[in-house]
Amino acid sequence: MKLRNNLLFTAVVGTTMLLTSCGRDNNEVEAPVNYEFTDAEGNSTVSYSGQHQRLNMLSEMVTYMKSANTVGVAIDASTLHSMYANESFVWNDDEELGMTGSSKQLKNKTAGGDPAITAAFEALMTEMSEASGIEENVVISTTNPNKQYLQSSTGQEWTQLIEKGLMGACFYYNISSVYLSAEKMDVDNTNAVDAEAGKYYTTMEHHWDEAYGYFTVATDYPVNGTDRFWGKYANSREEVLGSATKLSEAFRLGRQAISENNLEVRDEQINIIREELELVAGGTAIHYLNDAVADFGDDALRNHCLSEAKAFILALPYGANTSVDQATADEILAVIGDDFYNVTTASLIDARDQLASILGLTEHAEHL
Repeated sequence: MKLRNNLLFTAVVGTTMLLTSCGRDNNEVEAPVNYEFTDAEGNSTVSYSGQHQRLNMLSEMVTYMKSANTVGVAIDASTLHSMYANESFVWNDDEELGMTGSSKQLKNKTAGGDPAITAAFEALMTEMSEASGIEENVVISTTNPNKQYLQSSTGQEWTQLIEKGLMGACFYYNISSVYLSAEKMDVDNTNAVDAEAGKYYTTMEHHWDEAYGYFTVATDYPVNGTDRFWGKYANSREEVLGSATKLSEAFRLGRQAISENNLEVRDEQINIIREELELVAGGTAIHYLNDAVADFGDDALRNHCLSEAKAFILALPYGANTSVDQATADEILAVIGDDFYNVTTASLIDARDQLASILGLTEHAEHL
């Protein structure tokens, strides 16, 4: 079981909450209540526009994929592939971020553009397309007829495997293993990148912002930004694990520490972010395994939950210093089995308990 030091405490001054951390040299760092940072002239030093685009790209992909949950609605594999690579696709882009024709894409940020992994996601998109539009592939809940999902003959739900899969292989990977890595953190923190072009941030500040942007684009998280992806699932684990609060605090305190060049405090927050995101991923997998047991007699709901659980388990190896490497993830998934129509409640509870033990969540396993 992991032991976590409580490196943060909060101080309320008037109506402003400040986060305070003391390093071994007693240098205090205080962070603002929102993820908002400026230079001495008042210019914003925060930028995560590329991450904002990618979050919106996946949101549009999910909306398109979910249309196949309606009987008779077929989706096109080439459309999904072009959305994934942002090639010749016209986005709705409701926020007018300039997504159409942008250089930003999900594909080249998936596991660093690993060709085998990106090909696996594209294969899932092709399989989904081929199965869509066929009535018998849409499984309708017997307990809630308003819920129905396009699923394979073994109960695998493509939308969940792709959406949550990319949350892991793209968003989580880039937060934990890329932008908070030594390669991205041990960089210039003295000069603005290009003040004349409005880039008032240092390279280190920008890399930290990019990590934050893959988590949420809400400056006041967790007040807002709890509607999708990691921001949503961290908030869903808040009651039991305090995940949303801990991650928000660590992101803001770490960013302030960078601005003050206090790298000791920065590194403390990196450790917290990595550990808490791992608990969000693992805790969410446990949550869906519990739901699958609760909904065991309903094929649509059970398979839906197991598809989500599978994707979150597969996300865990993408974290830096992970407690669940690929071999361990595969072992847990083997306990569940590949055919969701032939699982047992015993196997699901066994998989849940194994994962909980590895993550130090045994006491919370039944309550997540």
